Amino acid sequence: MFDEEEEKKKPAYAIGQNLEDMSVEEITATIEILEAEIARLNAAYEAKSDHLSAAEALFSKPG
Repeated sequence: MFDEEEEKKKPAYAIGQNLEDMSVEEITATIEILEAEIARLNAAYEAKSDHLSAAEALFSKPG
């Protein structure tokens, strides 16, 4: 039971992880997870970028 709990806590993928031991299905699932995470990061980036641009426009000196 303890081993099962440890297994559940492991991340699905770690940057630089050895891919040799992953099945095609695991690789496909990992790609889907990472693509969703990239979309989430892009959305956060856009929101922060828009907010920063608005703040810069508000506080910039004319001329």
